[in-house]
Amino acid sequence: MKRREFVGGLAAAAGVAACSAPDQGSQAGADRSAETFEWSCVTSWPPKYPGLGIAVDNLAERVEKASNGRLKIKVYGGGELVPAFEAFDAVSRGAVEMGHDASYYHKGKIAAAQFFCSIPFGMNAAELDGWLYYGGGLELWRELYAPFNIVPFPCGNTGVQMGGWFNREINSPADLEGLKMRIPGLGGEVIQRAGATPVTLPGSEIFTSLQTGAIDATEWVGAYNDVAFGLHKAARYYYYPGWQEPGAGLELIVNADAWASLPPDLQALVELACQAITTDMLAEYTHGNAQALQQLIDDPDIEVRPFPDDVLRILKGHTRDIVDELSAKDPTWQKIADSYYAFIEKSTPNQLATEVANLTTRSL
Repeated sequence: MKRREFVGGLAAAAGVAACSAPDQGSQAGADRSAETFEWSCVTSWPPKYPGLGIAVDNLAERVEKASNGRLKIKVYGGGELVPAFEAFDAVSRGAVEMGHDASYYHKGKIAAAQFFCSIPFGMNAAELDGWLYYGGGLELWRELYAPFNIVPFPCGNTGVQMGGWFNREINSPADLEGLKMRIPGLGGEVIQRAGATPVTLPGSEIFTSLQTGAIDATEWVGAYNDVAFGLHKAARYYYYPGWQEPGAGLELIVNADAWASLPPDLQALVELACQAITTDMLAEYTHGNAQALQQLIDDPDIEVRPFPDDVLRILKGHTRDIVDELSAKDPTWQKIADSYYAFIEKSTPNQLATEVANLTTRSL
């Protein structure tokens, strides 16, 4: 992998520019407050899409304002500059400086990357943040991405997702057999072991595929985004909970050379903006999902149902089998899995005594 050298400023193929950037080697300790940067950020989301897409626009706007225009970020939706699932490659090779996507989209390159988005029956949003920022998760993440010349940052979380839309009832594990379902990441491997066929599709193709019968079911995010895509017009049965993504974290990925070119104050600004976007996105989904789910509950053409317990037990068993098998053959996976599940073991008693117990009291 060839790395670009930053001598006398940044240069990149996708509109990258660093105006009046001094030689970093000879200007150590110099005042860099006059330097300006224009970066590109590619995403996996439709442009201006609620939650996922708007979050990146908000990030760019806040960074530009807070830096007084010193760092400007041009955001591209999935397919506008690179295909929706190729943000990681574009950032890695330096074609663009930034990307925003879900880490499980590149599980084919780095299987353990999935831990930093969502693992079936795994951490919720609060736990994921706790592990990343205080439990050593972020250090493991950056170590994992370093060979690809990428620096990752947590940047968004949807909270617990829904289980998805189905064109047929799921009353037992047998109903999963032969099902064609759009579901990425480890969840796709789990559903495959249950007899279904997982399909990976970008968000922009889901509605048509479900409507035409190319797929029988799909998970996307939750009611807020699902209604925005009109998925309730293409399927009748809406199942919960989102066992496959109990707290889906998103990532901002930055080319390591580009990151090193930023002055420390702009680096700190980007890190703070990412944390702010994570908080803001979860708030947006908490509000939007509440409204959209009620809309679906009130719709006589939609049936909102829980997955049967025996279906969830089967899926959970397959999840543990896959995690254990990967741990046995991939030392990197095992290292991260050990940290991830050790944190879950510590966190679960607290979650049961606080969040779960509090929610239970609401129905008394």
